[in-house]
Amino acid sequence: MMGQATGGLVAGTFVASFVEFVEALTIVLAMALTRGWRSALAGAGCAALALVGFTAVLGYALATWLPRSVLQLVVGALLLVFGLQWLRKAILRSSGRKALHDEEFAFARRRAAGERAEARARLGLDWFGFVVSFKGVFLEGAEVVFIVVTFGLNAGNVRVAAVSAAAAGIVVAILGAIAARPLSAVPENTLKYGVGLLLAAYGTFWSVAGLGALHGGTSLAWPGGDWALLVIFVGWLSLSRLLIGVLRRTSDPTPRQSTNERERVA
Repeated sequence: MMGQATGGLVAGTFVASFVEFVEALTIVLAMALTRGWRSALAGAGCAALALVGFTAVLGYALATWLPRSVLQLVVGALLLVFGLQWLRKAILRSSGRKALHDEEFAFARRRAAGERAEARARLGLDWFGFVVSFKGVFLEGAEVVFIVVTFGLNAGNVRVAAVSAAAAGIVVAILGAIAARPLSAVPENTLKYGVGLLLAAYGTFWSVAGLGALHGGTSLAWPGGDWALLVIFVGWLSLSRLLIGVLRRTSDPTPRQSTNERERVA
């Protein structure tokens, strides 16, 4: 699978990774400013190393244990479910049913938590800052790993997916170092909508192709080959816009949003 598949591989992994790294940056920056740069960076660095090992083990296991058609079916189905979760949130946000993600608010909440936390040192590091940074980077990075492995294996090019994700991480780190503040100007909600569409489209494409595993073990071929991806993408886009329109017409014209609801924004 080259052509559209490879282009979507690069775009999907870069944009999805970019969004996740922006959220990880917010957590690390909040800890750095309240608990110290050394502890925050140590936590982020350890999480990055753990993610590299996790990626290698997961990728090797999937590539070695599963036949091609079964891999497409299993990973495609997981990717579809994962993508629909992103798409569902994007639809709710676009229709006004869910609060838009606010990186400045998330940063303020994390920073307040860092200022309130009790000082406790271990191994010469502030333990709260280390643990929160590690957890934030690892959890956000785990989604990146999932996308890199699934996209990379099904497109037959894990290296390209990994390089694309690493490039996104480097870009976010550079922008964060220059700005020294959360990247709130990034259109994160729009990017998440686009990523949800890409994941849903590729998940549909690969899971249907993998249905051949149930009948002879050979992957099914889509009419038009990789061009079918564009049709699937347009289909999910059209369906999402229809749902947004319906939800907007049936929603409360003066939606109320409590502080607790804002704190639950993903």
